[in-house]
Amino acid sequence: MATVQQREIGTDRERRDGPAKVTGTAPYAAEHPFTAPAHAHPVQATVARGTITAIDTEAASAVPGVLAILTHENAERLASDEDKEFWVLQSPEVFFRGQFVAVVVADSAEAAREAAESIEVSYDEHDHDVVLRTDHPDLYAPEQVNPAYPTDTEDGDVEAGLASAAATIDATYTTPAYHNNPMEPHTTVARWDAATRHLTLHDSTQSVHGVRELIAPLFGLEVEQVSVIAPHIGGGFGSKGTPHAHDVLAALAARATPGRDVKLPLTRQMLFSTTGYRTPTVQRLRLAADAEGHLRALVHDVWEQTSRIKEFAEQTAVASRVMYASRARRTTHRLAPLDVPIPSWMRAPGENPGMYAGECAIDELAIALGMDPVELRVRNEPDVDPQTGKPYSSRNLVACLRLGAERFGWADREHAPSRKPGPGGRLVGTGVAASTYPVHRLPGSEAAIDVMPDGRYRVRIGAVDLGTGTWTALAQVAAEALAVPLEQIDLRIGDTSLPHASVAGGSSGITTWGTAIYDAAGNLRDQYGHRPDAGASATGGTGDNEAAEHYAMHAFGAQFAAVEVDPDTGEITVPRALGVFAAGRIVNPRTARSQFLGGMTMGLSTALWEQSTMDPVTGHYVNHDFAEYHIATCADIRDLEAEWIEENDPHVNPMGTKGIGEIGIVGTAAAVANAVHNATGIRIRDLPITPDKLLRAGL
Repeated sequence: MATVQQREIGTDRERRDGPAKVTGTAPYAAEHPFTAPAHAHPVQATVARGTITAIDTEAASAVPGVLAILTHENAERLASDEDKEFWVLQSPEVFFRGQFVAVVVADSAEAAREAAESIEVSYDEHDHDVVLRTDHPDLYAPEQVNPAYPTDTEDGDVEAGLASAAATIDATYTTPAYHNNPMEPHTTVARWDAATRHLTLHDSTQSVHGVRELIAPLFGLEVEQVSVIAPHIGGGFGSKGTPHAHDVLAALAARATPGRDVKLPLTRQMLFSTTGYRTPTVQRLRLAADAEGHLRALVHDVWEQTSRIKEFAEQTAVASRVMYASRARRTTHRLAPLDVPIPSWMRAPGENPGMYAGECAIDELAIALGMDPVELRVRNEPDVDPQTGKPYSSRNLVACLRLGAERFGWADREHAPSRKPGPGGRLVGTGVAASTYPVHRLPGSEAAIDVMPDGRYRVRIGAVDLGTGTWTALAQVAAEALAVPLEQIDLRIGDTSLPHASVAGGSSGITTWGTAIYDAAGNLRDQYGHRPDAGASATGGTGDNEAAEHYAMHAFGAQFAAVEVDPDTGEITVPRALGVFAAGRIVNPRTARSQFLGGMTMGLSTALWEQSTMDPVTGHYVNHDFAEYHIATCADIRDLEAEWIEENDPHVNPMGTKGIGEIGIVGTAAAVANAVHNATGIRIRDLPITPDKLLRAGL
């Protein structure tokens, strides 16, 4: 396809969905104009492991307005138990606390909830195990880690490198479980039309086609018999990237009450056991360097948990395979199968917890060597990808570190912990960490472009907008691909009636869908010229990127943070944080900055507040609401900045984009942790860094 004049990518544009969002007219899953909808409310298991022996629904059936009560005793039989997450209401077995064991459908939400709460479930309770331990007797090595990386890697003589070094670090870091907690809880509204044998789902999902392709075979339907609609989504952070049990539960409820739109919104509390979470981790880092700071050995060993009924292996050590040059390197992952809810994707799975531990260990090594932590990272910059030996399509980590250091005033930093008092007698410190995220371009997406009678171009693709700005950015990509003004683009997304699109996940959306649109635009020009008449149309798709056979493709960044620590209370505040990124061409500076800042804010939460607390006696996440699951707010940081460097990478895709939704979270927690150590001289290796931990450590 001929190169078109750059005219739209890189332009600051207001969000096309902005007016609808701020006026409350953008329909989220539960807010479409349904006529006389029914309402469903689930019943969840109250034991961590066991067998249901009886379910008493007599009182629930007597609640006025109840239409149906489904349990494993009367629910429709599903076609496959291959994936136990979706084997909903099919068996009396309970595999984790919070598992769905019944659902009530009623004329009102109040009746459904009242009836659900009156159902009495009896269990034969079994012994359970919900605690992650590095000496767990059932630890095993998975066949691969998410999505398809080798479980373990080894290159060079690690033991020799550790034995011959001038400085070594051997430290263990832990991260707790984290829950994604999007502002819009997961919701599905299902309708079964028995006459046409068609199932329609209005779903809060990052992949309308992914939901359709899962649901159809479970119910013995062809994919064309299932429609999924999701024009607006109130965040997901990975938890909506794959279907979950509630999608199946809503479909079961709808098929039991045909002709009614059945609303199934999950409560905030339900999200903590049914829609995925980030596994807790234990990570041991061993680093060895010569006197000049060059790494001789790097070892990253990871222990994490998975559910007994479905494996998810987070790729926590993978970033350590590509970040720095080292003569020898070893990475491992081990899983403990537990009686816990099923972990899944959460923003930057693997990179976020793995880079926290890795970048803290690099900071500890810099202190042991008496070196500037920025300079240590620069000295270990690889010439090629350490894992594959391929050259990078572009790698500008050093540029990010240098620019960030200049903007942040890094030259004035005291690298040794100083316990230097600042404003109000608080201890002040600064920290740095690197960021990385791979470039994901997923094959199989398709786009169609139709020339309309009024001269506009209707661009159709089954992508979804998580709330990140896809409605705007993808229209900008289309405008540039077609070499027309943005106002001439009529974008249609968020519906399985549109051409197939991959998941909005892995920072792959614009890269993948934009490639399909570029291909369709090229085909349109090839068939009809540069000024096609009304009625002209063309399609295009995203295939494999042949350049990926020859280049390693990653985005990089540098994170800087300043902290103040109250020496009496241990309270930590973050007056300033700066992220500098190299992430290819930026489509829309306005929405991009929002994405970077949003990721950095989540990284700040990772460092100081977020943790899901499991009660080992009950197998229950006890802080399952926003009152006790603490997240960062606007009041928690005074100055949050994100910048990027210009990067022209012709190999990643026709737009030159790399994806920005996840790299912002990577490295932030390490930068904050390193700043806390710089301020206090205390190294807290177990997240979150809370005042009690500092006080117990002798602050």
